[in-house]
Amino acid sequence: MQPLFSIITVTYNAERVLPATLKSVKEQSCRLYELIIIDGESSDSTVEIAKKADIPNSEIVSEKDRGIYDAMNKGLGLAHGDYVIFLNAGDTFHSDTTLEHLADAIMDNDYPGIVYGQTDIVDIDRNRIGDRHLLAPEILTLESFKDGMLVCHQAFCALRKITSNYDMRYRYSADYEWCIKCLQRSHRNYYMNETIIDFLQGGMSTQNHFASLTERFNIMSHYYGFFPTLVTHIKKVISHIIKSIKTR
Repeated sequence: MQPLFSIITVTYNAERVLPATLKSVKEQSCRLYELIIIDGESSDSTVEIAKKADIPNSEIVSEKDRGIYDAMNKGLGLAHGDYVIFLNAGDTFHSDTTLEHLADAIMDNDYPGIVYGQTDIVDIDRNRIGDRHLLAPEILTLESFKDGMLVCHQAFCALRKITSNYDMRYRYSADYEWCIKCLQRSHRNYYMNETIIDFLQGGMSTQNHFASLTERFNIMSHYYGFFPTLVTHIKKVISHIIKSIKTR
């Protein structure tokens, strides 16, 4: 039996970037999905664009929220699928067969806890900028995230029953902590050796880089220990300094 995907899209005044996201969903060769759009009561034409897209099995909720992770929690509460994918406004599936390939991988591998793949970074015109700065590993375990968020949140397709709500204490990195909790509960993870997601450059954590890094350090310390996390960061700083000297 093929899995049903719950695609959750969070929006706020996203009229410029939402059409590309909706187009990528509507063009999927696999139709076994529901699209849940959680809008933060946009003042532009975001909701109108979502309605006009007329995507089957879609639900649109527009109301005030307490930020992106509150909106994601609302989406999880409405999800009925076997797997959840967060595809926020501006991000797209890499090809029209992405969901089909995900479904095949899931069925061929007896419904793993997490199916994941690579991510391309794109600009507002959908031009490829390059690879994500961290490449997804072929083998993914809980320990993998000691080194940071090795898999892009959007390219991290999780079995819905192993998910939980995002921790609202974190404003910029709750997705990182959410992925760690999913990894704790996953019985098995499967790597798809292909690009799954085109990620629009300039997300919330990018715009609030220092605050995001601080939160991420605290999350790492909680799950992996303070001193191991400190050592990991010192090594990264030293590596960065050496690389900068060599490129002068």
